[in-house]
This record gives sequence, structure tokens and C-alpha cells, in this order.
Amino acid sequence: MKKKILAQSLCAALIAAVFTAPAHADEAALLQRIEKLAAELEAMKAELAANKQKTESVAKTQQQLSATVAENTAAISTATAQPATDARAVAMSESGSASGPQTTISSYGEINYTRPRQANSQAQTDVARAVIGLTHRFDEKTKMVAEFEWEHAVTSKDDQGESEVEQLYVEHELREGLSAKAGLFLMPVGLLNTNHEPTAYYGVHRNFVETAIIPSTWREAGFGLTGTHDNGLTWDLGLTTGFDINKWDGTSTDGAESPLGSIHQEGQLAKSRDLSMHAAVNWRGVPGLLVGGSVFTGKAGQGTKDSVANDSRVTLWDMHARYNPGKLDVSALYTRGTITGVGALNQTLAGQITPVPSSFYGWYVQSAYQVWKTDHYSLTPFVRFERFNTAQSYTDMPQGLGLTPAADQKVSTIGANFRIGEGVVLKADYQKFQQDSSLDRYNLGVGYAF
Repeated sequence: MKKKILAQSLCAALIAAVFTAPAHADEAALLQRIEKLAAELEAMKAELAANKQKTESVAKTQQQLSATVAENTAAISTATAQPATDARAVAMSESGSASGPQTTISSYGEINYTRPRQANSQAQTDVARAVIGLTHRFDEKTKMVAEFEWEHAVTSKDDQGESEVEQLYVEHELREGLSAKAGLFLMPVGLLNTNHEPTAYYGVHRNFVETAIIPSTWREAGFGLTGTHDNGLTWDLGLTTGFDINKWDGTSTDGAESPLGSIHQEGQLAKSRDLSMHAAVNWRGVPGLLVGGSVFTGKAGQGTKDSVANDSRVTLWDMHARYNPGKLDVSALYTRGTITGVGALNQTLAGQITPVPSSFYGWYVQSAYQVWKTDHYSLTPFVRFERFNTAQSYTDMPQGLGLTPAADQKVSTIGANFRIGEGVVLKADYQKFQQDSSLDRYNLGVGYAF
């Protein structure tokens, strides 16, 4: 605008110079003045034209950029709208939103080192387990959950390793707060069975009570219902496969190590003549507090031909509590199991090393405290005391065939968990066995979960 005004001023000056010049002015001087003003005017016009061209070029570039952005946006919208390669579906989270993957891969594993205090030559290292999990959400209400586990590093006919399906079920939300599932799933018993990743518990090894009395990673095939309420109450009900008492091997020590662990079927061609029921209730109405219990019961004879224990029944129940308001983490659990209707079976096992117990039980208390934490690390020492008995009593036997109950086992564990971030833990502990000091041992371990 200023340049336009200046050009107009120059024109005015030129006109004024022509019409106001005195008659006696020198003609040559006047012409020279006019030419100078004309040259200045032409220079100004050239500058204005250059600025106009530059402005038009910038505007054209902006238009081209806007067109390119519009084309790319349209292409992206078209690609995400394709049903076969829906980018939003690929990015769906388990909640069914567009914030994460529709199919989620998870995993956990642990490697442990154990050294008996009085028998250094028996020290050993074991890749205890490696687990791969898959969760696929079909939509916001329906998902599939699967876990595949390998134990002890190598699985073959001549090795001690195992390869197994730990979970495989489909779950559907019937309405808000109520869901149903069908397939092979973990029993909602105790504190450890459904929350057994190495980052979720203290100590290198899983505690004895929730291994010997409650079988660790105990799962059954069947149907289940789960309800959740705003007051912190959750409940589970289910009808599933159960145990097979005919799997009991009196010549093996497996039954003495874990009565139910030796006769569970794990979904492997599971006999299903006799089904079992379970129920569990947990309450989390106070921040940091969990209180709950469970019961599982069912016949275990499975209608096997010529079996003397077709009327046997397995029942297991537990009560548990955990308080974790912050740095402090305190928990306790009591569980008790019975196997009835096995008197005749035990008579056939007379003279063998492991008869079937009629009752078994266990309990523990544990306390941990986080003494140090930074953005990436934390250190939490803990102490645990356990008492359990895998053969507390036996069914009455004929005179001369009486069976002597086993002694209670008492184990104290002291150690610490050192966490690296949220997914890795280093562990160290020492375990003292009151009944047999030759079992005292040092343990080291590393585990992960994501």
C-alpha cells in the first residue's frame, strides 16, 4: 500500500513539474527532470510486479499442499475402512476400543537355582517353566484366552519336561458385571492359583501350601459364571470335570507330595462320568484389602468298571486374606481337603508306600515390606511360615491294617524380591525345614511376566 501511494506521488510530481514549470525554464533541464522521474516510476512498477508474482507463487504452493494433505487423508480413511484389513480392529485393545491390539500376546517364565545347605553336590539349575499366552477379542463382549506351557526346558519321552495347555477357554459378557466362560480354565481357589506369575508372589518357589494341598495351576474343563459388583464383591460358580481316584499310584510318592495333584486330569482325555462344582467369593471393598474363600466338591470314582472307589468324593475349601495398602503386604491362607469312600481302595494298596489319605490341610502367614524404590527398581524383603500335612488322617481300616498319619511339615522362608521395572524380578531366599534339616536350602531365581 505504501509503495502504491509513493508511485501516485511520483506521478503527481511529474505532472506538476510539467504544468508548473516557468516559461523561461531551460528546456533541456526540464526534459532531464522528466526522464529521471519516469525512470523512478518504471522501477517502482517493476518492484510491484515482482512482489505480485511472488505472492501468487506462495498462494499456489499453499493450494498444492492443501490438495496433497486432502488426498493423503482420503487415502488413509479409505484404507482404515476396509473390512479385511481394518486398522482399527488390529489396534483394538482387550476392552474392544481402538487404543490397542485386538490380539494380545503375553508370556511369563522363570529360571531357578537351588542349593541344599548340607548337600552342595545336589545343587541344580532348572528352567522351571516358560509360558506363552494369547488373548483374542472378537468384539467388546467376547474373547478367547489360551496359555501354553513348557516345564523343565526339554520335553521328550526320556526327559522330565512337560508340554501342556494351561488354559483354553472362551468368555462372553452376558451383561455388565456378569460373564460366562467355557473351556479349560484355572480354578478360582486360594491366592496363587489364578495369579501365579513369578512377578506376583514372593520367594523363588511357589509356596508349599498352594502346591501340595491346593495343586498349583489347577485347571478343569467345563462352564463357569463370574459376577462383579460395585461394592467390591466378586463371585464365581462353575460345573467342571473333577478328579479320577483310579489314577492313584500307591507305589509312587506323588500322592504324598500332593494328594490332589496326583489325581487331577488336566483336561487330558478327562473322565467325565462324575462332574464337580465350585464356588468362590472375594471382596475388595476396602483399598488394598482382599478377603475371600472357595469350595470345590465332586465324586471321583468316574463309574470305572470294577473300581472299589466309585463312591469316593473329593472336597477342598479355603479361606484367604491379603492386605496391601502400600509398602506393606501381609497375607494368610488356610485350606483343608478330604477324600471319602476310599477305605476299600486302601485295602487293595496294603503294603504299598502311599495309601490314600482321608484328610489333608495347610496354612501359611506371610509378611513383606518394600524398603527401597526408585523409578526403575524396588527391593522387598519378606518372611513366610507354612504348616501343612498331605496325610493328616486315613479312613478306618481292618485290624492289623491301620495306617499312621503323617507328621505336619513346618517350613520357614526368608528372602527378598528385587524388581526391575514392572516385568522382571530377581529373587533370593533361604528355607528352613523343621522336621528334616537336610532339606534346608538356598534358592536364587529370575522371572519375568508381560
